[in-house]
Amino acid sequence: MSAPETVAASDHHPVAWFSALQPRERNTFWACAGGWVLDAMDVQMFSFAIPAIIAAFAISNADAGLIGTATLFTSAFGGWVAGALSDRFGRVRTLQITIAWFAVFTFLCGFAQSYAQLFVFRALMGFGFGGEWAAGAVLIGEVIRPEHRGKAVGAVQSGWAIGWGIAALLATVFFTVFPQHIAWRALFWAGLAPAVLIFFVRRFVDEPPVFIKTRENLVASGTRASFLEIFSPAILKTTILTCLLTTGAQGGYYAITTWLPTFLRAERKLTILGTGGYLTVIIVGSFVGYLVSAWLNDRIGRRANFILYAACSIITVIAYTLIPIDDVMMLFLGFPLGFFASGIFSGMGPFLTELFPTRVRGSGQGFSYNFGRGVAAINPFLVGLLSAQMSLGRSIGVFAIIAYGILICAALLLPETRGRVLTAEVA
Repeated sequence: MSAPETVAASDHHPVAWFSALQPRERNTFWACAGGWVLDAMDVQMFSFAIPAIIAAFAISNADAGLIGTATLFTSAFGGWVAGALSDRFGRVRTLQITIAWFAVFTFLCGFAQSYAQLFVFRALMGFGFGGEWAAGAVLIGEVIRPEHRGKAVGAVQSGWAIGWGIAALLATVFFTVFPQHIAWRALFWAGLAPAVLIFFVRRFVDEPPVFIKTRENLVASGTRASFLEIFSPAILKTTILTCLLTTGAQGGYYAITTWLPTFLRAERKLTILGTGGYLTVIIVGSFVGYLVSAWLNDRIGRRANFILYAACSIITVIAYTLIPIDDVMMLFLGFPLGFFASGIFSGMGPFLTELFPTRVRGSGQGFSYNFGRGVAAINPFLVGLLSAQMSLGRSIGVFAIIAYGILICAALLLPETRGRVLTAEVA
């Protein structure tokens, strides 16, 4: 991998960068942002349905956690496959396939007649969920100019909070209007909505020029991009450290968010509407955290931003889950909890895009991010299992703190990439 060129980030205005985007960049931005919003909506639906699913199928917390773990685990394989396919067949085509996949299987979850059926449908949904991020993140990362890459990709990542908010709103409405045994099914049926985004992607989004040029170079030289190159001596260190980085970020996040609605209702004894209010504060904090982190990525650099957000996440999760506090204080702490636990992801897309060469960028980015997700997939199950021995809140806190510690170590060992220019290379 040749030494990359760098450019100085001359414009650090938090919003002016968007007006400077070219039509091609803007269309790609909206397509990837929309895909991530709807992906988040479909994923987060499960956390709101957990209490009703436990009642419907007479299962334990550990059983419910195992569904969450299976979804994240299969999403890891989906990300690996989608990343490799995006290098082989294109970022845009892969994005369309993954959106259709996760939408259809979320819809089918609403028809599950047993725990086993729901487990299978949710696991298959995870395959598309992981693939969508792999294809979308590399697409937006390659299209946006270096000086704005952190802000733009981070802003796309903020769509997760919007999707989470939509899921929370739908859950609040459905569980208020319908009986519990119908509400959770209706929630999953609404998950078919993302399929309409495919038409926008087909009409308005093109492949990144750097990817097209790289593919032309590979054809001219008679070579072909290989997924296995990310394990070659030149790239292996980057692959290992990025896997640890993503394991830490996602391990902390999923330990917290998968069980948060259940924690608020079961341990804090909040009503459905009360839980919705607390989650609203967390979700708003998440959205703001994503945007601030996106700006900081281009301002202070990728590594410093990761370390800052991870350290603050540890402090916040200790206060939220391990220290006795009243409901009012918990309401206020929800904002920084969402701000730091979610905002840390704004740097993932640009950092991984800049660390891997173009010819295997989809493979490297898809593998490392989703390896982290696969390992982090164990956390929801372990939290549910440990909650039989200690409080659910304490279980969440223990696993989250360990995960963020791993992230800090990985960030310290990786190079800074802010402003790196992406080049068309040949193996």
